[in-house]
Amino acid sequence: MTPEMQSITAIIEAGAKSAMTLEEIIKLEVSEWLASQERQWMLTGQKYYGADHDILKRKRTAIGEGGELVEVQNLANNKLVHAFVRKLVDQKAGYLFGKPLSIQTENDTYQDLLNDIFNKSFMRLLKNLGKEAVNKGKAWLHVYYDENGQLRFKKIPSEEIIPLWRDAAHTELDAIIRVYEVEAYEGTKKKIITKVEFWDTSGVRKYELNDGGLIPDVELGEFSSHFTVLQGDQEQGFNWERVPFICFKYNDEEIPLVKFIKSLVDDYDAKKSDNANNLEDLPESIYVIKNYDGTDLGEFRRNLSVFRAVKVTNEGGVDTINLEIAVEAFKTHMEMMRKDIYEFGRGVDTQSEKFGNSPSGIALKFLYADLDMDANIIETEFQASLEQLLWFVNQHLANSGAGDFSNETVEFIFNRDILINETDTITNAKNSIGIISDETIVANHPWVTDVQEELDRIRKQKEDTAAAYSGLPPDQQPGDGDDG
Repeated sequence: MTPEMQSITAIIEAGAKSAMTLEEIIKLEVSEWLASQERQWMLTGQKYYGADHDILKRKRTAIGEGGELVEVQNLANNKLVHAFVRKLVDQKAGYLFGKPLSIQTENDTYQDLLNDIFNKSFMRLLKNLGKEAVNKGKAWLHVYYDENGQLRFKKIPSEEIIPLWRDAAHTELDAIIRVYEVEAYEGTKKKIITKVEFWDTSGVRKYELNDGGLIPDVELGEFSSHFTVLQGDQEQGFNWERVPFICFKYNDEEIPLVKFIKSLVDDYDAKKSDNANNLEDLPESIYVIKNYDGTDLGEFRRNLSVFRAVKVTNEGGVDTINLEIAVEAFKTHMEMMRKDIYEFGRGVDTQSEKFGNSPSGIALKFLYADLDMDANIIETEFQASLEQLLWFVNQHLANSGAGDFSNETVEFIFNRDILINETDTITNAKNSIGIISDETIVANHPWVTDVQEELDRIRKQKEDTAAAYSGLPPDQQPGDGDDG
């Protein structure tokens, strides 16, 4: 038995003990996944990132006849959405992935090859993987070859992937099941078809979910290799030694951000909407009517609004009871909720009063402490995933004849986009001259984006200055203390 068949054989053998076929096991996994809480949180994270909050479904109700709750149409029903989830997700993605990833290796040939593969398009993909991971707990990257034989990477929606892990720590894959929907036409009618794929190291099995069962996908083919290579006039299928899917996690528990703050955001939406409703619905006072010369309260309100007067009989009259809305209690509650959202969402509240006085570098570090802690966790997970991705890249380079670089050391450096106090940083850079190298000082200067390019400019500037003074008499040459 070949090693690549062991994983699928183990699954089939496990199914055989209960008289289940591989297809029946896949169907069971799919059914459980579609109904799982984990997948539901992924969809919730995506909804809240798109500002589709639960508050949008709220209805105003009151007790009707018989004591049943009925929807009330004539009351204000404000549905105010506060996109905290979107802001926190973008904040984390921008902080950690806003600047290009630096890839360093000592082999110049290998460096050039990696720069071609991990280009600007990949940097954008990495940022999107970061957003997906924060939104859904994890993101999935698919490694494949396009129709031109070029190595490509694609983000697959996390809710479509069912991983079958080899270990409890979720670091090695035995196989994955992908379930997704496509639109198709049956005659003149459009319908939704559910596709199911089973990927392991032996290849890909493709099915359609039909009437509760799996049937082979006739259109795409029931079985195929991971990729094909054209040899002469014939295509030959090949498989990676690993399942070509890589998991990028938000944290090692694979819990999405929205799970930590959804209840807080919902409360913020509800209380702010309630307050807006009260401002519309509740008058400044309640009317107390005695001996009103009319038929019902509706007519009383109409007469009051249209004629600014009402008729009363005998010793009747209209009194008022003033209503006071607890403004301070509302403000205090909303401020506390906002702080809790940023506290447990591990973000930076840019409306904080602490940003108003040009905080020093140390103060900014405290303000960014929670965000930096979360970024450290994300970076640790992404470093491990990039190491797995590098295995596929090295295999591709070796198979395509570019060379064997599997023993080369590669370092992935995340350049964080942290807010800094430029004055402090520049002063510290000037004070470090003569203590540390010029390259380190230039690398940490806030105005420098390309260290090597800036060092080349400095070198050229010195050479031009030296050339300009070369024809002067010795007594007119610039001294060591001169700027030139």
